[in-house]
Amino acid sequence: MTDSLAPQLKIHVEETLAEPRIPSDDVPNFPQMQAAFNQATGWNLRFESRQRDDDSMSPAAPGKLIAEMAPQSPPASRDGAESLANSISRLFGELHNARYALWQREAELAAGVPVQPHPEEGLHLAARLESVLKAGAESLGCQAVAAYMLDDATTHLKMRACWGLPRDRFVSPPRPLRGAIADLEALIGHAVVIDDAIMFPHWKCPEEKFGSALCVPISTPSSPLGTLWFYRDAAGSFDDQQTNLAELVAGRIAADLEREILLQQQLATRHVDRELQSAARWQHDRLPIISPLLSNWKVAGARLESDSAGGDFYDWAVLPDGRLALAVGEARAYGFEAALASTSFHATLKAHAAHRHTGKQLLSRINDTLWSSSAGDQHASLFYGLIDPDTGSLEHATAGGGLAVALRGPKMKVLAQEELPLGADPDACFRHRRHRIAPGEWLIVMSESLRGARLLSGGALNERVLAKVAKRRAQVSPDAMAENILLWVRANVDLQYAPDASLLVAKRD
Repeated sequence: MTDSLAPQLKIHVEETLAEPRIPSDDVPNFPQMQAAFNQATGWNLRFESRQRDDDSMSPAAPGKLIAEMAPQSPPASRDGAESLANSISRLFGELHNARYALWQREAELAAGVPVQPHPEEGLHLAARLESVLKAGAESLGCQAVAAYMLDDATTHLKMRACWGLPRDRFVSPPRPLRGAIADLEALIGHAVVIDDAIMFPHWKCPEEKFGSALCVPISTPSSPLGTLWFYRDAAGSFDDQQTNLAELVAGRIAADLEREILLQQQLATRHVDRELQSAARWQHDRLPIISPLLSNWKVAGARLESDSAGGDFYDWAVLPDGRLALAVGEARAYGFEAALASTSFHATLKAHAAHRHTGKQLLSRINDTLWSSSAGDQHASLFYGLIDPDTGSLEHATAGGGLAVALRGPKMKVLAQEELPLGADPDACFRHRRHRIAPGEWLIVMSESLRGARLLSGGALNERVLAKVAKRRAQVSPDAMAENILLWVRANVDLQYAPDASLLVAKRD
């Protein structure tokens, strides 16, 4: 480019203005406070604003108050005046932080308005974009305007909306981004003003029949989307005010496009959410509700409820031979895969439990089924117990690492030991153990995902912590015991990595 053409180019760089933090604006009674401070101490109070070093939106303190000696003799010492000024400064900081939080919260509430699709969304979007472009072009005194959007590979620009240009421009091939100097300059955040048509070939202006043009970026806060070109018949420059208006129009275009993207994603995932909620209800409906009709025995269960299906379950049943079977299981998977695996696992347990068995035999049969019916990646944990209601004799076996304790007064016995999970080894050998549940004794079993979960107060959830929580609730019913323990878990355990959990409680009266 020759020196004679250099004055024809104007590049407007958008600068982020520092947000003014003036106490007289934020605190209307600041002048009165200054006067009162001077009268009480004899020192003048001045606010010194703090310059921001970056563009972060953190609620940093706006500045500080400084005490200065007044012309008259001060009745108070400098240390006393500075101490008072520092106290007031802290109050200003707290007020600023509160207003920042309110400003942020109001924006979040504004974004919480549900987005509803138009009955003819495609046609409505096209008309809305053209209306915005028309209004922006007329405000700038332009005769045409066009929006060029990047493709998925960010190698070409295709015109997606326009006003004042022939409709056949929509069937024109996309423009290559390579070599499009004005578009590249705009995509890095600059507004390019071309005030003479003689510069159009150099800057690769898409339309050459006009006298001047303005190119601004269309972008979201996180990524560029394309460029917006305004065309004017006559040669001439665009001033800063017109450039700012063009950028506002580009921002409105970006907002409408982003809304359309979010709307399409919402519509695409709405049916998935409904299916997940239906699956969660289906799982919940298959959990036992009524305590077994056995004298001197009460059983209850509870789950950490979530909006989607989970990977754990609890179950109990009275077998044909009169024994009480108790189970707490969990599939070692995540998301919807865990729900599918848990459902299959639960069904396998119910099928094998219909035949005469011991706890060790049942775990071995389930292990064989999981190994033979999966690709070797379907693992699960299970606590399974068989109780003789007359004697209280408990025979139990464990796979994986659930939590299980027996409580009677101050005494606690750990029942579950860390074992190999189901489905990991076809030759796994599971051991059964025995324990006699005495009258008044509690049996509490919790699924594996909560073992070792981090407590908000520090430490990890284990048998000792579970027993301590249960002992404080030993005078309630089993239903209340199960619910109260899970309420404690919700309030005291970091559930980021354990969103699903099941709990089973049994008591012999």
